[in-house]
Amino acid sequence: MPLSPIDPQIEALLKQFGVDGPPPATAPTVEEMRAGNRMLSLAVAPNPPIEVASVQDDRLAGVPVRVYRPEAAGPAPAVVFIHGGGFIVGDLDTHDGVCRRLCRDLGAILVSPDYRLAPEHPFPAAYDDCLAVAHHVADHPADFGEPVALAGDSAGANLAAAVALAFRDEGRPLAAQLLAYPVMDLRIGIDYPSRTECATGYLLTTDEVENDIRLYLADDLTAGTRAPASPLLAESLRGLAPAVVGCGELDPLRDEGLAYADALAAAGVPVTKHRYPGLIHGFINYDTHSQAVDAAVTQMYTELGQLLRPSTA
Repeated sequence: MPLSPIDPQIEALLKQFGVDGPPPATAPTVEEMRAGNRMLSLAVAPNPPIEVASVQDDRLAGVPVRVYRPEAAGPAPAVVFIHGGGFIVGDLDTHDGVCRRLCRDLGAILVSPDYRLAPEHPFPAAYDDCLAVAHHVADHPADFGEPVALAGDSAGANLAAAVALAFRDEGRPLAAQLLAYPVMDLRIGIDYPSRTECATGYLLTTDEVENDIRLYLADDLTAGTRAPASPLLAESLRGLAPAVVGCGELDPLRDEGLAYADALAAAGVPVTKHRYPGLIHGFINYDTHSQAVDAAVTQMYTELGQLLRPSTA
């Protein structure tokens, strides 16, 4: 089917920050990638920040984290939110607005790990950090609430899905997983139509995806042929926590995210799947700048909340 035009409010935003043109002829350095990502993320963050009861930086299981607590008193669910950034960029600040909204909208205690980034720390460092934090949160319900859900966007959604696989294999309960435009297949050169249809022109490019994967997997590209690096390639998806999967139509990662949702459904896992017309990769950061994004984010967070509190759904 023909692709929808880009959401005009997102298009205007990309023009405003000068990131609407073709990719640079010379690939940026890792430092330039991090600086550019941070600039755009902080520029589009809600201002003033969304209010929650408290925000505190801490360390759990040896990993730096940021903990958000909701205004509402009483029992609260826990959500471990893992930020995106291709395993290379992103930090607690780039997704602070996302975490604040999740905390507020869900009335949940949010824990966001500041996991180690590649190329300095290649796979499985990020996975190990996120799994350690999720274990700690699940093992301390008096401190962080229950039930526990996992959430993430892009590379963070990959890590959330990988941790969900580990929880299943360990027999640990998990209420839900929210996966926003996840990268789920880390094989180099894999032929998904969206990698061709959306290769350039929508902020994230297919070349950037493959460059990030190479930096993340470093000397072991074969790790991308199996889980946990590639959750889509897990031997079985049966018994996983219910999932909400949302992908932008204009995203080179669209098809592997939707394929994961379909694979979950085929394995008997309850899943809601969304393909949002006109939206690009990274859209959850733009919710205060686009009505279409706000509607998509509201839908996904509402569905996650229903999984966390099924009695109120």
